[in-house]
Amino acid sequence: MKKFKAVVFDMDGVIFDSERCIMETWIVLAEKYGIKGIEDVFLACTGTNAAKTRQICLDAYGEDFPYEKYESESMKMYHEKYDGGRLPIKPGVFELLDYLKSIGVKIALASSTRRESVIRELTEGGVIKYFDEIVAGDMVSKSKPDPQIYLKACEAIGVAPEDCYAIEDSYNGIRSAAAGKLRPIMIPDLRPADDEMKMLSEAVLDTLNDVVTYLSE
Repeated sequence: MKKFKAVVFDMDGVIFDSERCIMETWIVLAEKYGIKGIEDVFLACTGTNAAKTRQICLDAYGEDFPYEKYESESMKMYHEKYDGGRLPIKPGVFELLDYLKSIGVKIALASSTRRESVIRELTEGGVIKYFDEIVAGDMVSKSKPDPQIYLKACEAIGVAPEDCYAIEDSYNGIRSAAAGKLRPIMIPDLRPADDEMKMLSEAVLDTLNDVVTYLSE
């Protein structure tokens, strides 16, 4: 078995299939308002917090882009469709969390999403009980790819970064975990692992079930 003391999870795109769900709302609104190139802009935003996402959109479409209106309408569509436990959970989530509990390692979350949303989605998804500590995007001043959120999560559980695996799907998340000296495992979601991701990650695996096999080897 691999030697490690903790695993720190991203949430969107790792625990929940939420990035795909959010992207769908962006595409619907882009068609409604005639916004071009929205998929590339969305992919650039994956793994980042609200402030960074806003800035990426303004950089792409200009300072007069009505981001607040667009984001509010997108979130309204998202919550109407997926709140109440309807958010799809990624394959292998419970298997991996149960495995980590069975071997007695710490489990933390480092999500760029706001804490209120994180708590609600984890609760509705039936997984919040597994986490020893939760660090959300509005609890740090710097967004991924900066390592601040991962370092804060490691500090919260009292484990050195080099003794922690980080489970991520996004480029910015892998960059964040690697910069913090954690041991990144990438489970690609909306974007495949490119050469940079393969270099920064200790492993690139297909599903969370594969993580159980990898860690137990």
